[in-house]
Amino acid sequence: MERETIRAWFVGRMPDGMYTGPLAVQVDRDEIVVVGPVAAPDVPADLGDDARQVAFAARIRSHREATREQRMDVAAEAEARFGRKVAWGATCAEREELFTNASVPVMTRLRLPERQVLDTLIEAGIARSRSEALAWCVRLVGRHQGDWIDQLRQAMEDVARVRDAGPDTGTGTGTGTGTA
Repeated sequence: MERETIRAWFVGRMPDGMYTGPLAVQVDRDEIVVVGPVAAPDVPADLGDDARQVAFAARIRSHREATREQRMDVAAEAEARFGRKVAWGATCAEREELFTNASVPVMTRLRLPERQVLDTLIEAGIARSRSEALAWCVRLVGRHQGDWIDQLRQAMEDVARVRDAGPDTGTGTGTGTGTA
């Protein structure tokens, strides 16, 4: 529910015309990432894919510079209201770029076999550190198990909705509004 509230706040707060379509708003306990579509430039048909990507990237950079002050104002309000940092990005055609987003340290405990996996990625030149290797592993799981992760998130949201609608037990931990 909190994610919906945050998304709704950004949808209502964004200045008209800043983006050409619906916002994608991602939320975790540390950060809110807001990505919106910008109009694609009229790229001549005879340009190759690399040139098209250059044009899309240039449009995103132009949008970033043109909206900087407005985005900073909105971010300041959101950070005060939701207690999280706000990061921005834009999409142009099939290209997406994040402007600045948080790299948050995460504490983990790994046993020898897991550390050996990370060290192998370092030795192979895929990562420069265990931290980078772990981030690579997480991205790989997200890419290959994305549907399952999405189903898991939806199930957790469903549980939260049911819990919130449940009875208040008087223990101070229930948030439900239902009746017993």
